[in-house]
Order: sequence, then C-alpha cells, then structure tokens
Amino acid sequence: MPPLPPPEPPIQLETKASLDALKIRFEINRIKLPIGLEGTFGIVRHPGASLAIPITDEGQVIILRQYRFAVERRILEFPAGTLEPNEDPLSTMKRELAEEAGYEASNWNSLGQMVPCPGYSDEIIHMYLARGLTKLIERPSGDPDEDLEVLQMSKSEINNCISSGNEILDGKSITAWLRACQFLNL
Repeated sequence: MPPLPPPEPPIQLETKASLDALKIRFEINRIKLPIGLEGTFGIVRHPGASLAIPITDEGQVIILRQYRFAVERRILEFPAGTLEPNEDPLSTMKRELAEEAGYEASNWNSLGQMVPCPGYSDEIIHMYLARGLTKLIERPSGDPDEDLEVLQMSKSEINNCISSGNEILDGKSITAWLRACQFLNL
C-alpha cells in the first residue's frame, strides 16, 4: 500500500498561554484543523532526545536505575538525553553515554526514531545501538539533578524486567529494546 500524502498543517489562531520550564515549553493554542474544526490544544514543545542501548563485547547490556520525580520511584531505563541547541542526535547520545554511564562506543547503529506522546508533545527520540564499548570512568558524574545507578544486565534479565512490568516502565526504553532485538535478530 503506498504511503498517504502528508495532511495539510493546522492553522494556529492564537497562543493563549505558555510556560517555559528548563528544556521544555508548555503551550495552550487555539487551532483550526485541516478538516475545518477549531479547538484548544495543549502541547509540550520539546527539543528532542536521543537514547542508546549499549551492549558490551561480552553481551551485557548497560542500563540505568534512575529516580524519576514524575512517577516518584526509580525505574530502569537506557541512557538518554535531551538535544542541546544545534546538536545532532548522535552527538547528544555520545555525550550522554559518557556522562550517564561512563562509556564510549566505537560502533553506532541507528534504530530509528519514535514519538513517545504525540497526543500532547512534539518530542522525537532518536534511538541507537551502541557497541564496541570502552569504560571511561568508574563513577560517571551525570547531571547535578540526576540520581542514577549504572547496571549491567543480560538480555534475558532485560526481557524479564520488561515482561514483569515492575522495573522497566519507560516506553522509550521498551521501544528501543524491541528495535534492538529486531536489529540483532534476537
């Protein structure tokens, strides 16, 4: 089946309110949709992000246990970070892998992109598989507001965590893991 042509963009009638918070902006907009309907829509403007699934030469997967304020708990997720202005997604991921996990990788494969919450955010996450890892430092610094622990897990442990739904609740990590498994024919 051939792809559908892109729809006409909506017409923005007015921005009623906005709030800037660190790297995101929340807007409430009055929009006229291509089908002619008008409505008020809230949107989170996000600069985009990158995520990597780092796998050691021994087949261990590097994953982070990180405290997330919004869900008030620690969850397992893969290293990821927000794009800085004018920074390409792979550069972002290389920086984040070093800062959060303390590794660099010599082999990078794109796993594509995902849109995690298209109902209210324009964020696009670029996903990568990182291999040929070299340990840079024993304890990475991360950002000052990050509470994280670097772990190594087997592929079956990752699958068990996802299946149980107890520790990996993060949609971007689950999606990236699925893509990595397809890429690696696991």
